[in-house]
Amino acid sequence: MTSTEGATTRGRTANGALAILAVAQFLIALDYSIVYIALPSVGADLALSESSLQWVVSGYAVFFAGFLVVGGRVSDRLGPRRLFVAGTLLFGVASLAGGLAPSAPLLLVARAAQGVAAAVLQPAVIALINTSFPAGPARNRALGVWGTVGASGLAAGVIIGGLLTTVSWRWVFLINLPLAVISAFAAPKLLPRTEITADERGGLNVPSAVLCTGAVLSAALALTLTASGSWTDPGVLAAFGAAAVLLAGFAVQERRSERPLVDPVLRRTRSLLVGCGTTALYMASVGNQFFVVTLLVQQLRGYDPLAAGLAFLPMAVAIAVANSVAARIVAAIGVRATLALAFVADAAGLLLLAFQAHGDSYVVHLLPGLLITGFAHGVTYVSMFIAGTADVEDRNQGTGSALMTTSQYMAGALGVAVLVLVLGRDPGPGAFAAAFATTAAAAAAGALLAWFGPVRREGSRS
Repeated sequence: MTSTEGATTRGRTANGALAILAVAQFLIALDYSIVYIALPSVGADLALSESSLQWVVSGYAVFFAGFLVVGGRVSDRLGPRRLFVAGTLLFGVASLAGGLAPSAPLLLVARAAQGVAAAVLQPAVIALINTSFPAGPARNRALGVWGTVGASGLAAGVIIGGLLTTVSWRWVFLINLPLAVISAFAAPKLLPRTEITADERGGLNVPSAVLCTGAVLSAALALTLTASGSWTDPGVLAAFGAAAVLLAGFAVQERRSERPLVDPVLRRTRSLLVGCGTTALYMASVGNQFFVVTLLVQQLRGYDPLAAGLAFLPMAVAIAVANSVAARIVAAIGVRATLALAFVADAAGLLLLAFQAHGDSYVVHLLPGLLITGFAHGVTYVSMFIAGTADVEDRNQGTGSALMTTSQYMAGALGVAVLVLVLGRDPGPGAFAAAFATTAAAAAAGALLAWFGPVRREGSRS
């Protein structure tokens, strides 16, 4: 084989690997938002109360956040390709169970299983990207492609959910099955095998894993319960208390352990810490925008499921366009400036939506804000992962990306709890304006963190 043929073969292999990883990321993002518009149909079919219905969404998010750090560490220990295959197969089985579920309890168990599968899959996907492509333009391009489907998946979820719900809500689960099966069976051929040394392969720190998972699950549960109750309810206080105790136990166990769940070097990696903060503020701003807009168009404007889903189509297009150029923007002005400016644009678009919440016209009062936040959303999503994982060693990529994603979805749960309080029980235009303003404040905080948080490097664009 000539050198040209070898380069072509490697290029095809890399493109094939990136395609499979992108499909998996699309599944993870899609399933967070695809059930939003289907919720009324699910509730009517399975006789779910309004307070129970939120767990169709929250069951996925809580278990996703709860098992992410453990999933990341297992990926680093056993190899991300193995975890990728296991995660996609579990995702497919859980999706099939959800689509065929004859009762509410079985549906909620299926959603929890999807969350666990996503927690295994997400860190494996990012680790495979960051270990398959060298740092710099090649990795930024790969993250740009990955970000295109990841960020677009959140927007596409509400669109696809609206379309499928017109047939049956069960298809919002069953649509995942063929994608998961294709990814699982293509992975051994297309994804690179990661060599794990004997030292890296060591056993998982089970006490730390149990304490960490328990702490995150308890905190996520407490935040989710506040969305349907009160911050002072006994169950909420008990869950927060359990989270605090488990977190303290986790910290003590990590200090004592010879093999901590989170490598100590990660706690000293400033770019990763800033990355965790920016992913949290991303989710609290444009990430939770989907929740507010969905309620606005369905409850206040009276859109049917199909119309509500199609309302997000321009935003999804804007996200995809932004993702395709995000890596070029980073190369031109640096990741720090890119991320800060993207958050500024997020805040501007959300404030525009706040000021126009009283209007009834989709084209005049909703579309401009959706286009601005859509483009800024796409740039934010890609650049925050480029920035956060840049200084993380290959052996810790799974755990590092898991920490960022845990921050993202924990902030999502906290943000929804806060937005529920802001909106109240029967929200009008003023309440929706306040909700958009709340998300804009989170975006403004993200801009400040992105600009002032990273360490500035002399002679380079950071």
